Amino acid sequence: MEIKEKIQNVSSKVISNIWAKLEQVSFDFTFKNGKTERLTHEVYGRNDGVAVLLYNPSTKKVILSKQFRIPMYVAGVKNGFCVEVVGGAIDKNESPETTVIRETKEEVGYVIHNPKKVAKVFLSPGLMKEQVYLYVAEYNDDDKLEKGGGLATESEEIETLETDFSDALKMIENEEIIDARTILLLQYIQINKLI
Repeated sequence: MEIKEKIQNVSSKVISNIWAKLEQVSFDFTFKNGKTERLTHEVYGRNDGVAVLLYNPSTKKVILSKQFRIPMYVAGVKNGFCVEVVGGAIDKNESPETTVIRETKEEVGYVIHNPKKVAKVFLSPGLMKEQVYLYVAEYNDDDKLEKGGGLATESEEIETLETDFSDALKMIENEEIIDARTILLLQYIQINKLI
């Protein structure tokens, strides 16, 4: 059975559109046994995003950031503070690579060259429509040209963390790092022996 025969009569209702759009999507879904059922799900998201892990093969260090995330606070996790890679939303008419370069400069003050795309992923495909482009990029001390810390106009307050790669891996084990993008990219560096 083709997908257009499995899913029919799709309708969408916007529930909220404050920071991102929350939609209630209803559709008729035909199961393999031939039964059709009307289903309703919620879908949340806005623009697709990017995430990048900066690594220095010479010093064996990585650049991470720490910032407040209200969903973590509401969940009662780490007082809402998340250790993670640089990331952000792709602006209209901007490529993922351009976004990675812009966000790196804004958040941690580094100017990177030649970021390498690792993957494109859904982090929560049962709820979020956002796709995240994952990158890695080499850096050195000469690439630090600005203070970083995020943009006041976006109400960001970001702490830059430069840490040994081995310590970052330990932060996964002790659950200091619980962000999926960060875990994926640290493991990518480890598996590919980039450090």
